[in-house]
Amino acid sequence: MSKGFAGLGTTAGRTSRRRILRLAGGALTMTALGAGLTGCEDELATGGAGSTPPPRTASPEDGKGTEDGKAPAPLWTKSTSAQTYGDNDELVAVDGVVIASGDPLAALDGATGAERWSLPGGAVPGAPLLLGAGGSTLYLASGKYDGNVIGYAPASGKETWRSHLGKEYRQPRPVAVDGTQVYVIAEILEADGSSRTNVIAALNSSTGKLAWKEQRDLGTEQNGVHAAVQGRYLVYTDFKKNLTVRDTATGKQVWTQKTTKTSYGPFVVHQDLVIVPQGQRLQAFALSDGSEKWSVEAEQFTTFREPTVLDDVLYIADSGRTLRAVEPQTGKKVWQSTALKDAGAQVPRQFVRVGSTLYGATDLDKQGGVHAIDAKTGALRWTFNDKSGDFHSWLVATDGKHVFALHGKKLHALPG
Repeated sequence: MSKGFAGLGTTAGRTSRRRILRLAGGALTMTALGAGLTGCEDELATGGAGSTPPPRTASPEDGKGTEDGKAPAPLWTKSTSAQTYGDNDELVAVDGVVIASGDPLAALDGATGAERWSLPGGAVPGAPLLLGAGGSTLYLASGKYDGNVIGYAPASGKETWRSHLGKEYRQPRPVAVDGTQVYVIAEILEADGSSRTNVIAALNSSTGKLAWKEQRDLGTEQNGVHAAVQGRYLVYTDFKKNLTVRDTATGKQVWTQKTTKTSYGPFVVHQDLVIVPQGQRLQAFALSDGSEKWSVEAEQFTTFREPTVLDDVLYIADSGRTLRAVEPQTGKKVWQSTALKDAGAQVPRQFVRVGSTLYGATDLDKQGGVHAIDAKTGALRWTFNDKSGDFHSWLVATDGKHVFALHGKKLHALPG
């Protein structure tokens, strides 16, 4: 996902300008910057559309890397139509396919990279790709900007569900989904076509009918929202330093409070807690009433990046290149590693896990890419980088067997 021009990505203690632009105007499309910003690419990794690079060595298992400690060669590499803006929900792997947000929206076979299906105008640039329960449905804001929210079968690309919030609302965007509802945010249109307020609403994921809608406070924005659902609670953050929880059955606000720092990226919800990075502090709040349950502090002048909970462990890095594994219910340290700092490696901002290996995707950096990390100790095993110099950030997704790494328009399948 894009992080802007080279040199404008995230550095210690500074939020990426690209991230801010993505959140503030996700519907904007990028102009053709790539030609002027992309350096000479590694022919092994970027042999063109449909290329399958020859392996340097036999593919290792369980993320162990090659005998010399280098990253394994990709199983395949494909050129894609990706149009990404730097958020974790723009690359998904499900039902045997991997899908990157773009136009056309294309699903590639996870094992071979062959195209399974393609949907012209399928995704709004910057809007999330949301998977329903069990990955059975992919929910998208309509790429035709006609006010529809549409569900597709990931394996086939066939439309399975459609809903329309109403003509008085502009371009509803899905922000979260659970087993029964799709949650959207949309601008409320004035008579002159302008908008000063927005609405959050729930659409029934079986019928498409409106379950409830609630107008958000004046001054809130429809962009820059990250959301998650846990049981009866819908949780979201925005640019205005708001952390808000609503009842999923009624839409009524359970509580809201100001955060100490603006949250530009995803947070996590685990059991009865919402855990949000707030600059130098990582804070956990009770979903029921917003009371603080625990906090962790990074070293002075360092800030936490985005957290991820995988297999009941919270993983998070900070701008000082310290990586932590934390018990999400208590905040207690499982382990703390300086392996990234010792190697001069870039800070990861998104994680997936396959077996005993944690894979972390970074912003653009010569020492970045996709790190393979021992999930039990935090030791750095290897780093994969396609050496393209592309100005986009890296993204990762997994189907449990392969790790898919997206960098600009190049999608690599790495052995898991």
